Amino acid sequence: MAQGEAYPKVSRERPRRFTFKPKVCALCAEKSEIGYKDIAKLRRYVSDRGRIQPRRRTGACAKHQRRLALAIKRARFLALLPSSPEHVYNLGELPKET
Repeated sequence: MAQGEAYPKVSRERPRRFTFKPKVCALCAEKSEIGYKDIAKLRRYVSDRGRIQPRRRTGACAKHQRRLALAIKRARFLALLPSSPEHVYNLGELPKET
């Protein structure tokens, strides 16, 4: 090789497999209010085990996630939503594991 010639640079970066588009909060887009009486809407944000889903799964913004958590806790207190998996078993929605 002659002096001054350099080896061609090899890119060591991995190609990106996925491109993520920013999530839009569904509650912001709908501009709807979150209430503890709207059980159908709250059930979308509760797992089958009765736990509140995290933001990364629901796609809700921080403001609406806080309001959702408060509404779900109020609905649980008033027994509108099940608070534990045992309550779901008693309702007959899931088969009990043996």
